[in-house]
Amino acid sequence: MQKILLFILSLLVIPYSIHAQPINLYPIRTVDVSNVLFTEGFWKFRYEVNRDITVPHIFNQLKVSRRIDNLLFAAGIKTGEYCTRYQFDDSDIYKSIEAASYVLMQNDIPELEDAIDSLVVIIGKAQHEDGYLYPPRDVPSESIKKSIGPERWSRLQWSHELYNMGHLYEAAAAYYNATGKNELLDIALKNAELIISVFNPHGLQIPPGHQEIELGLVRLYEVTGAGKYLQQAKYFLDIRGRGKELTGRETWGEYSQDHIPPVKQTEAVGHAVRAAYMYTAMTDIAALFHDDAYKNAVNRLWENVTGKKIYITGGIGSTGSGEAFGSNYDLPNASAYNESCSSIANMLWNYRMFQLYGDGKYLDVFERTLYNAFLSGIGMEGNLFFYPNPLVSYGSHFRTAWFTCACCPPNIARFIASLSSRMYALKDDELFVTLYASSTADLTVNGNKVKMIQGTEYPWDGKIKITVLPENESADFKISLRVPGWSLGRPIAGDLYSFLEEGDKPALLVNGEKQYFDIVNGFISIRREWFKNDIIELQLPMKIHRIVTSEKVKSDIGKVALQLGPVVYCVEWVDNSGKVVDNLLLDDNTVLYYTFNKDLLNGVNTIHGMVKSYKYDSQNTVQSHLQEITAIPYYSWAHRGSGEMSVWLARDENFIKPRNGPTLASLSTISVSSGKNPQAVNDQFEPDSSGDESVQFFHWWPNKGTDEWVLLDLPEISEISKAEVYWFDDTGRGECRIPESWRIMYKDGNEWREVYTTKQYSVEKDKYCDVLFETVRTKELKIIIRSQKDFAGGIHEIKIK
Repeated sequence: MQKILLFILSLLVIPYSIHAQPINLYPIRTVDVSNVLFTEGFWKFRYEVNRDITVPHIFNQLKVSRRIDNLLFAAGIKTGEYCTRYQFDDSDIYKSIEAASYVLMQNDIPELEDAIDSLVVIIGKAQHEDGYLYPPRDVPSESIKKSIGPERWSRLQWSHELYNMGHLYEAAAAYYNATGKNELLDIALKNAELIISVFNPHGLQIPPGHQEIELGLVRLYEVTGAGKYLQQAKYFLDIRGRGKELTGRETWGEYSQDHIPPVKQTEAVGHAVRAAYMYTAMTDIAALFHDDAYKNAVNRLWENVTGKKIYITGGIGSTGSGEAFGSNYDLPNASAYNESCSSIANMLWNYRMFQLYGDGKYLDVFERTLYNAFLSGIGMEGNLFFYPNPLVSYGSHFRTAWFTCACCPPNIARFIASLSSRMYALKDDELFVTLYASSTADLTVNGNKVKMIQGTEYPWDGKIKITVLPENESADFKISLRVPGWSLGRPIAGDLYSFLEEGDKPALLVNGEKQYFDIVNGFISIRREWFKNDIIELQLPMKIHRIVTSEKVKSDIGKVALQLGPVVYCVEWVDNSGKVVDNLLLDDNTVLYYTFNKDLLNGVNTIHGMVKSYKYDSQNTVQSHLQEITAIPYYSWAHRGSGEMSVWLARDENFIKPRNGPTLASLSTISVSSGKNPQAVNDQFEPDSSGDESVQFFHWWPNKGTDEWVLLDLPEISEISKAEVYWFDDTGRGECRIPESWRIMYKDGNEWREVYTTKQYSVEKDKYCDVLFETVRTKELKIIIRSQKDFAGGIHEIKIK
């Protein structure tokens, strides 16, 4: 009881005031979530699923996964020690509160508000008298101690003490704006005061390991108008990459974007979520401080990402090793990581860049990511999620309800719940229409209250009807309508991707009269006096576009992808002969058409045409035949079972990958001691090298230095005298290496015996390593592998004769 009273009293003495607007603003401002409501169609469905399914689901998972127990232990309400795996698991609670807060901005759901209030009480009790809040340190388990260091701030590179607080700040601001309740905001501000007192030029000069607190501090600034929070965000950015100079600290390297100061960075490197959160915060500083150094830096980094490192789906972070950006133009498809959180970070950054510059090219990236890489991350049921989002799958990917590292589900929920705030933007007397969806918006433009009603079947149809309803008899202001780059024949700015077909000019009517217009920075601007029930009709040309990449992207040479409207398409096994998809040739002369299928995948446009399908016959000769192709929106893949999927198809016959006829190995049933994708070892995909991640591979990471085995259960008793293994090795990217040694065992009755050979078991990269042995008659063959010390390993393919 005494602890609760002290907690309440401590909150009463925090000096702050709430301002309606911050002192400094972006040139272009977003609107409030509560001002724009989806009324029907695509985003109405997605919003309602998020509200009714996703948000309740993640709140339940917080409990089931015992994340809330960690807070209860720290608060002294229950007895126990930190019981989840990661030191940043508290952030999932804060993101969930933020998501629920956005829902409350549009919906009266007392039980949801009560759930947040209950969590706020626990969070308050877990907070220390001086504002510190970090359950892993209060009730540490033995396993978590290694990650957090012996005392406060002692291992900031990995502890996530500041990262967690960034998400707390964002949640607190959202909940205050949704309800007017300041209890959680008080907790956040109390912690922020501690952070400011500790991290400064006269105190600790160490940046956060994982960027996020910078964004949270900007949110606190927006709510309170207190410049110290904005200054603190800038301070964390200013000291990054300067450890040696300021304190003698060793650099944390490119992984944490700590290799050089942010204002000097020119290439996107390291962990993609950390990087894009940082770029978003840098854009905040560039805008709110009118800082040219930060402005120049984000311009350079944006050019690098959009020109060399972004996928056609809008995803970023090409490699699972470090969940990181790869090198320039390194965009593999099967191993593409594209973490769902990195898509969110990419959208946050690009919308901020639009707010800074007013150029539609940033919204082109935002929208491409929104409809493709981002939406792939959540199933249409609302309770299943992808963590990575590859562009090729061999049937090993499926969405799951939760993850041990569960950063993505609540992040997705908060983004969908707040999406309506990005439908419009304001600058003086100019109203930007940035996204298209059936909706109503109540806005104030240069002092004029106005309702905007959108009606559209977007993204399936390019017709948009906007009704303008000023509160007064009329209002004079400018409406700027976004013209997406895809409708003009341009995927995104730069030459990384291009359409083979030219775009068509959109059509524009106002009150039924054709308008002549210029498109400036991706917008058509109409300045006039608007009267009640004025109607704007915009027709964006909907046509199927073939996409090709720069020749510098080796993974996509000789290939083509499809796009219709803002949606990127893929081909999936279930629509295309029920098995393989990488044996299809979509040449430039193939006639394609699209139809709307209301009964498929909640209603989608599908693309169709006749293509060539290739395979080996019984004589090992490649044969082809015509086959109808069906392409579906990429975001909708993996909703009908597991099987092959590809965004890119061969455009040139030289890049077809027909499967060989059945072999003894390919017909065998595979089992393994441990690891991922065991089906890869006999899928008949030929790698170009040991490090080739464009085809599926089996690996047993994170097991290092272990003995592993792969067992082939043959279709029948057979005579075997030769085995070949193509080892996987990702030197330079990961921790898989060719093995120290290997050997072969065969089943003789009920006993396992080693094959007899006078040959060496060769172990080399970039080739099949074979061994000849005395013929054995068996139904089961086992490959025993000894990993190198401190390394895991993997296999591309196994052949037996």
